Amino acid sequence: MPIRTFKLNVPTALTLSRIVLIPVFILITPSHPVAGAVVFGIASITDFLDGYLARRLGQITEFGIIIDPIADKFLVISALFLLVSMGSLSLWPAIIITVREFLITALRVGALTKNIVIKAEMGGKLKTNAQVFGILCLILEDSLFGVNLYGTGIVLIWIAVVLAVVSAVQYTVVFWRKI
Repeated sequence: MPIRTFKLNVPTALTLSRIVLIPVFILITPSHPVAGAVVFGIASITDFLDGYLARRLGQITEFGIIIDPIADKFLVISALFLLVSMGSLSLWPAIIITVREFLITALRVGALTKNIVIKAEMGGKLKTNAQVFGILCLILEDSLFGVNLYGTGIVLIWIAVVLAVVSAVQYTVVFWRKI
């Protein structure tokens, strides 16, 4: 299947909507955590849908290959540092995950310039899921029927940190093998 450079299609629109939702998420979450969790959840679901639809509909573009992981990283990094600013998360997990995200995104973009596509590895997918659910738990804390989700959120974020480091090594090995 040929890869097009740019075409505004449903998968690309979903990816761009994720970027548009970031400021909304940042603005409403501190005062309305449940609404913030809903916005973050919707934005996270677009991450799954855009890739699925791009493959299913044959609408994979170079633009999508580049912008999708960038949109993902912006969403997660924004959420992590919002949680740090709200006092719900210490700085270190946010820094470790952020550095990993920038390094792997740079590695994937660099590979793409050599016509090498580095697909998501299972470790990266597990990391993403741990991040998303950890972030949701930390946003909600005890806002959901009085259930305290803070401890679960912290555990999930630290699992994401471990998976971030492991998957970064995996991506680096795949990159060097393909070059």
